[in-house]
Amino acid sequence: MMHDTNYFCNEAKKLGVDLNKKQIQQFIQFYDMLIEKNKVMNLTAITDFDEVVEKHFLDSISLIRKYPLNQTCKILDLGTGAGFPGIPLKIAFPEIQIMLVDSLNKRVLFLQEVIDALGLSGIVAVHGRAEDLGRNPNYREKFDLCVSRAVANLSSLSEYCIPFVKVGGYFISYKGGDCEEEVNQANSAFTKLGAKLSGLDSFSIGENSRSLVVIEKTHATKKAYPRKAGTPTKDPL
Repeated sequence: MMHDTNYFCNEAKKLGVDLNKKQIQQFIQFYDMLIEKNKVMNLTAITDFDEVVEKHFLDSISLIRKYPLNQTCKILDLGTGAGFPGIPLKIAFPEIQIMLVDSLNKRVLFLQEVIDALGLSGIVAVHGRAEDLGRNPNYREKFDLCVSRAVANLSSLSEYCIPFVKVGGYFISYKGGDCEEEVNQANSAFTKLGAKLSGLDSFSIGENSRSLVVIEKTHATKKAYPRKAGTPTKDPL
């Protein structure tokens, strides 16, 4: 099936991302696999090609607004779900090293199929919970950047994500356009986790208002965090 990619290429270019033929092909293949798997597994409510381009692909790569991705860096995508933002980031910025983490094994198996089919390297999909992986010395404070598009309160999400980030690195949360109140409420959580708000970038993709919340890690995270499974969601910092 032919997909018109002109809108995608033009909008990506506005973000400063020039996609070549191979990358466009990888995005189309990812889309086709996503829609096929979506018939048997709930991965996305959005299935129209142009909508997936706008709400998943462009949204994912909009990270370039706040972080220099045309370089080697280690990134963790926590709660990646169907692979967002991690797989679009890897396709658009092949030099990054990225680890996708999800708590549902069948999603991780799907992501592995995508990685193999697209011939991507420097990317792994891991099954696990943030509370366990965040305490694992192989992962704790090992990443330059942690990103998440997961739908969770920013205080809870920070407790899941910040332990993975090296001091001097960043956690960037993808949020809807109107998130200032949520960010203000999460400020004390940032401090407890050894981090601080570094910037809030609000913009539009098509008719969708979006924000990138940039949190800088300034100190090592105390051993107490992340707390045991479920606690950060039930009882945010």
